[in-house]
Amino acid sequence: MRSIGNYFIGLIAICTVSAHAQDHKIPQPSTMQRIEQDFGLGKITITYSRPNVKDRKIFGAVEPYGIVWRTGANAATKIKLTDSILIEKNILAPGEYSLFTIPGANEWTVIINKTADQWGAYSYDSTKDVLRFRIKPGKLDKKLETLTIQFANTFSEHADLQVLWENTLLSMHLETDVDARVMANIDEAMKGEKKPYYFAAIYYYNHDKDMNKALAWINEFEKIQSQAYNVKYWKARIQLKMGDKAGAIATANEGLKLAMAEPNAEYIRLNTEVLDAAKKK
Repeated sequence: MRSIGNYFIGLIAICTVSAHAQDHKIPQPSTMQRIEQDFGLGKITITYSRPNVKDRKIFGAVEPYGIVWRTGANAATKIKLTDSILIEKNILAPGEYSLFTIPGANEWTVIINKTADQWGAYSYDSTKDVLRFRIKPGKLDKKLETLTIQFANTFSEHADLQVLWENTLLSMHLETDVDARVMANIDEAMKGEKKPYYFAAIYYYNHDKDMNKALAWINEFEKIQSQAYNVKYWKARIQLKMGDKAGAIATANEGLKLAMAEPNAEYIRLNTEVLDAAKKK
């Protein structure tokens, strides 16, 4: 009985210490951020800590030129990919990596290293580099206090990964070639019972594919969703792209009437835009 009693006393003590530690948690000076971006058929996740300028000169001083930098604070900045991408024309396979940089006055070196989990750049091993490339930095109009990593100019097949701090902007162009895979996925899905008529038609429209197929598919979906203003809108856009001005006007008017009946402000505007575009042609 004494051993059981001692066990519970010990358990209570552990819980008390744990709760006490949580009450006195101290925040890190450089806060951590995790950003995630859908890209192509995959996802990119960046995890990094965000130091502040604090009235210091950063590049060429706190972070010397020519020295490997963790591109953040605390643990090395981590990048995780679920699909292959091109980064400044360099292929990077799916996986987890650390992101290092070597700042320079006129040129930076960007390093992708296969050791994802490491503290700072203290144990950085260049033999574990997956790729290196050089890039010219840009200048920010206003000083940025907190280090910021962000995705900008994001499209389904290209985007920019940017590092901004103090007066410096480093922008890396990302690309992914998924068109052949998406087309194959559409072809395969069309063999099944649940055919993706709607989304396949939109993909064909947005990527300048066979508009006859796109129209046939949106017509099939219209049989299922005959009173949907979004379907009318996309059908009208396809018709207009094919040069069928009269058909586009008729379909957009149907979509506008349905959207006004709900009412749905977004599709009132979108169907009206198709009508305006058709009248200009």
